Amino acid sequence: MTFVRSLLSAMRFQGALFCALLLLPAIAAAQDWNYRVRPGDTLWDLGGVYLKPSVRWQQLQQHNRIDNPYRLPPGQLLRFPISWLRTEPAPARVLSVRGKVELSGGDGSASRAIQAGEQLHIGDTVQTEGESSVTLEFADASRLQLREYSRLRLDQLSRYGHTGMVDTRLRLQQGRASNRVTPARGPASRYIIDAPTATSSVRGTVFRVSAGDGRDVAATEVLQGKVQVGNTHGQRMVQPGQATRSASVDAAPDAVSALLPAPQLRSDELRLAPLPTLLAWTPVTGAAHYRVEVVQAATPEILLFAATTTDTRLAIGDLPPGQLRILLRAVDAQGVEGIDASADFELSDQPPPPLTLAPLHGQTINSDRPRFRWSQAPAARSSVLQIAADSSFVQPLQEQTSTGTDLRLAQPLPPGNYFWRVASRDANGHQGRYGQALPLQLSNEPVDPALQPPEAAHGELTLRWQAGSEGQRYRVQVDRRGDFKAPLVDETVAEPQVSFKRPWRGTLHVRVQYIDDDGHAGEFSPAQQIALPCRLCYGTGGGALLLWLLL
Repeated sequence: MTFVRSLLSAMRFQGALFCALLLLPAIAAAQDWNYRVRPGDTLWDLGGVYLKPSVRWQQLQQHNRIDNPYRLPPGQLLRFPISWLRTEPAPARVLSVRGKVELSGGDGSASRAIQAGEQLHIGDTVQTEGESSVTLEFADASRLQLREYSRLRLDQLSRYGHTGMVDTRLRLQQGRASNRVTPARGPASRYIIDAPTATSSVRGTVFRVSAGDGRDVAATEVLQGKVQVGNTHGQRMVQPGQATRSASVDAAPDAVSALLPAPQLRSDELRLAPLPTLLAWTPVTGAAHYRVEVVQAATPEILLFAATTTDTRLAIGDLPPGQLRILLRAVDAQGVEGIDASADFELSDQPPPPLTLAPLHGQTINSDRPRFRWSQAPAARSSVLQIAADSSFVQPLQEQTSTGTDLRLAQPLPPGNYFWRVASRDANGHQGRYGQALPLQLSNEPVDPALQPPEAAHGELTLRWQAGSEGQRYRVQVDRRGDFKAPLVDETVAEPQVSFKRPWRGTLHVRVQYIDDDGHAGEFSPAQQIALPCRLCYGTGGGALLLWLLL
């Protein structure tokens, strides 16, 4: 019997508590909104601004027991019953969109892509896909960030005229939302998020809500202020740094628990700018993985980048310019996210990166010390070149600075695939963003000169080969034995040809070396052979009868 009485008592308590929650709107309606009289105010004017058309200003006079409605003492407090106040729709505004986000209109219109700047209305549903997010702003400047794979329905968007009180009710059907709620300005102000297993109600705070799925439980995580979380089975008041989980609609939310602490960023491996941004942090006990976000520093509800990792290091290769903020938090095995570690930094796009000229995208260079060329960017006084083994540039292999628009690598690199990029610096040494990373292949094979058949005329033999780049010179050697210890011809010429006195007979060995205009010389090409049967052949058949053999 004692057990039964206790059970009945608990059920009556929960029922009473649920009824109290249901009566909250009625309680607010029975309350008054207070207005401080200003010089020149009259009840007639105030009634026209704040009261519903069906409520006459004389009712306001009676409610406040005012004798002279045309002479109100400045500073007097007037009481406006909430139920008398004028209400009107208060559309939400799309502050920013990242990735693919769709809107299903409450009027039954077909789904379409959502755009920044447009307005959303009661009944609209917003849905995000992978690597997507959207930020909404409500009439009181409260903001909501809807994360990837999430769906949100706007159930109520209204305001009480010019009172500053706003009634916002949202339904998080799937995924996660982060909220920054403006402190309430009156008794009727509400900001409520309904999730499948519980409702979160606030009057000014920063918190996150998860709808839960097959892997993670539904949860409310509070960073600032207080949040009331409950359903028909019970209520929890969640304080800053706490969370409550809601595993089922058939049970009250779990008892509050502390959020996982903020990870400690490692300054010895931290590089926020220039890109790539490099992060490292110490492990957090109880963390199953980590959530990394980049947001606008002035508007942290606008998400620019997001990633989840089980590692304690991360490289971010591309971010927009501006004043940015890194947010890093630990996530437990149930998907509850902890307190943020943060770091602000500036990513500048000035001066702009230069335009790259050479090597071309994906070009193969037959050199271990390739030469790079680019154009001069506006306001740039110098440039920085990086070369790396991968496009993320987490660990550049070489970095060089030049006041000109070209340079050659100071140290040779082995054959292989690489990436290179260039950034500009202004007169104060401030470095802008790097340009696009371009692939490059280095080969240790000498340049094939594509030697043409020799031509004999007037007692001379002329050799021609494929021209190189503009400004290159050529060193050509002709040798009888093939070891080039005492070459018959050893000349450096500006044009891709050479003429010399024709030998009587025998075999000639020819090789060519390309020399850049900065003096850098590549490897000699493999030697090619020319067989000369006899001198008489020059007169009868010329070069057409030469035996041309390639090694």
